Amino acid sequence: MADTFFVIAIDFGTAYSGYCYSVKEDASHIRNPFWGTDYRLRFSKTPTCVLFNENKEFEKFGFDAVMAYKNMSSKEALHHYFFENFKMELYNKELTPDLMISTKDGKLLPALTVFSESLRYLKNHALNLIEKNTLCRFTEEDITWVLTVPAIWGPEAKQFMRLTAKKAGLVKMLNSESLILALEPEAASLWCKQLPSSGFVAEGGAHEILETQKGTKYIVVDCGGGTIDITVHEVMENGFLKELQKASGGGWGGSFVDNNFRTFLREVFGEDVWDLFEKNHPSHVLSMMYNFSIQKCTEQDGDIFFSCVLSLVKLAEQKQEISHFFKDINGVSWCDGNIKIAYSKLESFFENSITHIINAIKEIMEEQKNQIDTILLVGGYASSKILRDAVRSTFRDQCKVLCPVDSHLAIAKGAILFGTNPKIITSRVSSLTYGLRILVPFDPSIHDKEKITVDKAGDTIFCNDIFMKLVEKGQSVNINDACDYILNPLYDDQQKMHFAFFSTEQKDPMYTDEPGMKQIGSFVVPITVTKLGRQRNVRLDVKFGTTEITATATDLSSNETQNIMLEFLTESKETN
Repeated sequence: MADTFFVIAIDFGTAYSGYCYSVKEDASHIRNPFWGTDYRLRFSKTPTCVLFNENKEFEKFGFDAVMAYKNMSSKEALHHYFFENFKMELYNKELTPDLMISTKDGKLLPALTVFSESLRYLKNHALNLIEKNTLCRFTEEDITWVLTVPAIWGPEAKQFMRLTAKKAGLVKMLNSESLILALEPEAASLWCKQLPSSGFVAEGGAHEILETQKGTKYIVVDCGGGTIDITVHEVMENGFLKELQKASGGGWGGSFVDNNFRTFLREVFGEDVWDLFEKNHPSHVLSMMYNFSIQKCTEQDGDIFFSCVLSLVKLAEQKQEISHFFKDINGVSWCDGNIKIAYSKLESFFENSITHIINAIKEIMEEQKNQIDTILLVGGYASSKILRDAVRSTFRDQCKVLCPVDSHLAIAKGAILFGTNPKIITSRVSSLTYGLRILVPFDPSIHDKEKITVDKAGDTIFCNDIFMKLVEKGQSVNINDACDYILNPLYDDQQKMHFAFFSTEQKDPMYTDEPGMKQIGSFVVPITVTKLGRQRNVRLDVKFGTTEITATATDLSSNETQNIMLEFLTESKETN
């Protein structure tokens, strides 16, 4: 890890983003800015929304982008590029550096541009604030950056974020040690582990604490705007943490609820009215959905009143008097310019999301033989009383259910702790089986004859497409452990060894073209000393226990060791 003075952790979320910072030697004093003060707001995070002008140039981020877009005329908005919820573009997608992503109204920009300009804004905001508040001289080399990512993301998405950080100017080199990727539920776990009882929401009037004695097992459910990210930790000696099973989850976060509400509005007003509203007034749609995203996390269990923008009212009344749209809908009515929503109706928008979350937790409880002491709900979506009540009512007889007071800041603050001591998570569980494609001497008793290949000298018969397993799905890997493998060149004068990197759900596949096998990247190992020909040995050391897969290669004939750049941002191809 780089020797730096400040740690800055950026929580780049689907719905909201923010950052925290601290002096590295005093990570207990963590600071964060407040956003939206220019608009009489005071939030610890800002919307993950970015605005580009008609020339595709960055204009604004966060509340500034939202307010500027909301206040545009419909004609002006149509010429701007407004992106929201774009982090989900990296979830379960085949990623390349030239990936294009779309605004809600179909305009395209490179994903790398959208992500990097957003990160650049957060970086500059952080540096300016630290300079203002500390009055000390520092360079960017004095900073360790921590960037949070979902634990359920694959290596392709993690490398995309590292590339984004480089383009945004956080670091100069792609593999810089000054940039650490922290897994979001892990970061939240670290933060909650050191909180006093007053740091958790008092449900039913009682304050409880997360037990941290050796052997305690707990589930961390990171409830974000886009994804639900779940991991299971056991407390080890000296407070270190061990991951007990592979991270799980899915795209069931807070935006899932927002989309249900949006679909409901479309059904209420009819496709023709709503589609015209979305086409002609995109900034007004944003305003309505932003208001709902705030109101859905109400701590009250009574009716809510949702303001309906005038442009939608006018479009609707071209068909019929607006109250008639709500006449036959249970739990919803028109009331003095507002949509009155009964609490039971509000709960219905959460049903699909909550069902997925509870089923995922139940699966983990079964796998852990109900030996879980606590369920931790963290992330911005965890501020929803509806979500917390549902999880608590389901599992209250099996374990405690806790939520930190500032659930939306738990990840960024925990990322600071992780940035000062990344080795506090002692081991992780591999979510997939990973391996390389290699050639081995052909054995007719076990190998498919259609995979026969001959070396260029014509004197050796090999079997192609062999899968050499590096780590198995479900395998626990210590962060300090490197899996080492001895590899040999095929030709006497070979100066580079090229390898394709594969992943699969299978535990013990034989070939790289089996169903479900996916090429996720590649790497090159230079071997410039050729005097031993094919007798040369190259030792490949791969680390799977850290948040990113890393590798080094040693040419044993020259004893030269070098870091290997694993290239995951290539065209992926799944075998059928």
